[in-house]
Amino acid sequence: MADESPYLVMVWSTGGYTLEARSGTVPQVGDRLKVGAHEHELIVTKIGSSPLPGDWRRCVFTVAHPSLSA
Repeated sequence: MADESPYLVMVWSTGGYTLEARSGTVPQVGDRLKVGAHEHELIVTKIGSSPLPGDWRRCVFTVAHPSLSA
């Protein structure tokens, strides 16, 4: 069974990045995500520490999928 725990997603958008809290299996680098109100696909580029001081959760960093049209 996969490790399920709280984590954050650094959500890319044309207006900048936002954080979204999630729980479950942490995506891996290269995985595609549909996140929050954003209906476009994002790609996981990095998994690291939370950018919030004192926060122990992992953070999944994303960028736009190359097929995203501006």
